[in-house]
Amino acid sequence: MKILIGTKNKGKIGGAKRAFEKYFKDVTIEGISVESEVADQPVNDEILQGAKNRVKNLKKYAEENMIEADFFVAMESGITDKFGTWLNLTTVYIENKNEEGAVGFGPAYPIPDRYIDEVKKKELSYVLAKLFESKELKAPQGGIFQLSHGQVTRIDLAEQAFLMALTCFINGGIWK
Repeated sequence: MKILIGTKNKGKIGGAKRAFEKYFKDVTIEGISVESEVADQPVNDEILQGAKNRVKNLKKYAEENMIEADFFVAMESGITDKFGTWLNLTTVYIENKNEEGAVGFGPAYPIPDRYIDEVKKKELSYVLAKLFESKELKAPQGGIFQLSHGQVTRIDLAEQAFLMALTCFINGGIWK
């Protein structure tokens, strides 16, 4: 099973691989850097749009370079103001070779209001790096590793989001 993912980020790749390996055998995953065509810090609807754009650009890259795959996947994290609070939300979009698509969301964590303006202007990773005096927050562990005191990683968030999207592919025709 060949999967192309629209990123070179090891955390996102690791999460996708863990999710796919729960349901499929002989999973190979290749990360390819493609554009999301949204802001560096996606807000609200830009989050899903960024993931879909990455899949679109990934498929275009694959076609131009004659690369075949069973699934084309992408992940975008961003901030959203839902339920009266700001949250960081991990969103994935998966499309199979038959162009059937599915969306999945990972666990969302709160962002205090006092940081929102700065997050919108720069990026959440910048704000977290400043707070935790670390430059490694874009690494596979991500900022959630610091916030959760080592209990949750970006890989975990990615895995959960991919598992949710995969429900549309692992249940035959009953969940499409």
